[in-house]
Amino acid sequence: MFFFKKREKTEADLEKNPFYKESNALVVYIKCNKCGEVFRSHLRIGYDFIIDYDNRSAPFKIEKIYVGSRCPNKIELRAKFTGSYKPVSIEIEGGKFISKETYEREAER
Repeated sequence: MFFFKKREKTEADLEKNPFYKESNALVVYIKCNKCGEVFRSHLRIGYDFIIDYDNRSAPFKIEKIYVGSRCPNKIELRAKFTGSYKPVSIEIEGGKFISKETYEREAER
């Protein structure tokens, strides 16, 4: 039997889908453009998502604002998802998506 180690998501992968599936949540890792603070956000399925009844192709969406402890910069995350929680469109302002491994390295500092 072969076991493959998952590779770290590249920037191209993060542009397409920055979300990691964990149990009953999608997890996203973000870095502030201004101060470099890193964030981990758990978006719980069935609780944190807004239902868009008018859009059958992307019935779920997220609209979140993150503010860190180092600076007053706001990071705005907006995304739309299919019924199976696959991202259709993703927008981020004030920050950028980072991989789980990058978050773990930077959070240790």
